[in-house]
Formats: sequence, structure tokens, C-alpha cells
Amino acid sequence: MRRLETRWGILMALPAILGFVIFTIGPMVASAFFSLTDWTIGASPSFIGLDNYATMVKDELFWKSLSTTAYYTLGAVPLVLIVSFVVALLLNQKVRGLAVWRTIFYLPTLVPAIANVVLWIWIFNPDFGLLNSLLREGGLPGSQWIYGESTAVPSMIIMSTWGFGNTMVIFLAGLQGVPRHLYEAVSIDGGGVWRRFWHVTLPMMTPTIFYNLVVGVVGTFQVFNQAYVMTEGGPNHATLFYVYYLFRKAFTESEMGYASALAWTLFMIIMVVTFLMFRNARRWVYYEMAGAR
Repeated sequence: MRRLETRWGILMALPAILGFVIFTIGPMVASAFFSLTDWTIGASPSFIGLDNYATMVKDELFWKSLSTTAYYTLGAVPLVLIVSFVVALLLNQKVRGLAVWRTIFYLPTLVPAIANVVLWIWIFNPDFGLLNSLLREGGLPGSQWIYGESTAVPSMIIMSTWGFGNTMVIFLAGLQGVPRHLYEAVSIDGGGVWRRFWHVTLPMMTPTIFYNLVVGVVGTFQVFNQAYVMTEGGPNHATLFYVYYLFRKAFTESEMGYASALAWTLFMIIMVVTFLMFRNARRWVYYEMAGAR
């Protein structure tokens, strides 16, 4: 019976295993090989060893794209975490029409990515966009937003808060899992709202905060749609994000070997950053079941 169950288990899992090997592992191995070659679309790849990686070190646009992506990550991730956490705290209260409010705040996440970008192109329009219209109504000067070199990335950081629905839902689930008796204990000791938040909510939510932090960092390092649709990396390479630069090298300039090297470099960067976050998490993430930080 055990052998029969094992065989059926393997048989049922085989499509997923084959799909993973063929469509994930296979392309990864191929890109690792192509990263060591000089290969343009339509030509045969020629082995050049680590030359692509050596070229990368001297490539000014590589460093520009990496710094721009890091800038975006450092701005967007904390902002989205703070906004989504505050909204989750508000939506965790017992108020009338709570389901409606939760739906309203989650709806922007359901907007397709390209439609979302097109909407924000209108919002950021310096002539008739929504933001500048509101600023003018208030007697304030307008901004160039995504059309200005110094304001393009900050504008996209602001835009990143639009899709905080998934992060908010995860925070909300974490808040609902905080034991009620801990709040009662603080209240008995005379603690108010701030002490309940600081000594109960925040420590108990650190695993959820850490999860959203890791997912947010990995996601922002792969930002692409905004640069591709809104600015094409401009103005003056101000929004030349890493993945957009990789895409341009691969499908505009047809340098597939160099693009593969860029992809593996990004993979290693994300691996290192994630490893460092996990190492640092021991200092501030509290797991109740483990009883230790």
C-alpha cells in the first residue's frame, strides 16, 4: 500500500516537477551559460568567459541602474510598509461598514498593471494632471513629477503606495492573530493605547513586518512597468531601473549574453541582501512559539 501511494504521489506531482525543471531550472541553467558568451539574437554564441562581468564593472549605465533601483527600494519599501500597517490598524477596529472599507482599500490592487501606470501618467501630467491641479487650487506651485530628472523617482515612490492592498491584508491577518489576553494584561497594569501598541502590537507583529519587508525588497529590485510605460528610463536615465536596463540590453540591443550576466548579477544581489536581512532579523523579530528573538 505504501509503494502504491508513493507511486501515485510521484505521478500526481510529476506535471509540477516537469514544469519547474523545464520552465524554471532549464532557463536558469541556459542563462548561466549564455552569461559566459558573446551572443546576439540571430548569431551563434561564442564563449568569452567572465568578460561580460568585467564589462559590467566598467559600465556606467549598470551602476546608474543599480543606484536608481536601490534609491527606489529605500524609498518605496518603508513607505508602503508604514502606509499599509497604519491602514491595517484602522481596518482592524470594530466600526460600521468594515467590510466595505476593507474592499475599498484593496480595490486598487486589482487594477491591471498597465492600466494602473496609464492612470498615474494622467495624475502626474504637469499641465492638466490631478496632482498639479490640486496644488494650483491650493495656491502652490506645480511639479514636473515623472518628467523632471530630480522628481521622477520620488514620484514613482509615491505611486508605489497605490498598490499596498496585498501588504495591508497580510498585516491585517497578523493583527487578528495577536492574543487578546496580552492587551488585557497591559490594560490591567494601567497601560493606554500607546503602551498596548508599543509593548504588544509591535513586538507581536515583527514576524509579519519582516515577511513584508523581504517581499517588498525583492519586488522593488525587479520594478519594471513604470520605467517601461511611463518614462522609458528617462529623463536622462533618471528612471533607468535595473530590470528595465536588462530588458533593453536583451530585446532592444539584442545583447543576450550581457543581459544574462545582468540577470545573474541581480540574482546574486537579491540573495545577498535577503541573507543579510535574515541575519539581522535575529535582533528584532520576535517569535512567540520560539520564546526568543
